[in-house]
Amino acid sequence: MTSQTHRPATQIGPVPDDLESARAKLVYIYLEASGGATADELGEFLSMKQINILSVLNSLSNHGYVEQSGSEYVVAN
Repeated sequence: MTSQTHRPATQIGPVPDDLESARAKLVYIYLEASGGATADELGEFLSMKQINILSVLNSLSNHGYVEQSGSEYVVAN
């Protein structure tokens, strides 16, 4: 029997309490876990339309939860 190598689990912080939209929570969690992504990457990975991704990112940005760094979006510190 071979032993399996386990990678350490990624620690994800809690989702902000005032995020009510399931889409916003999903995008936030993905950005937190991945360390950042472009709008295209988010749309492809989360199977969401670009218009929905951009709307969620705009809302998260306006509330200070994410920042844009070049073409990538990252969770704000």
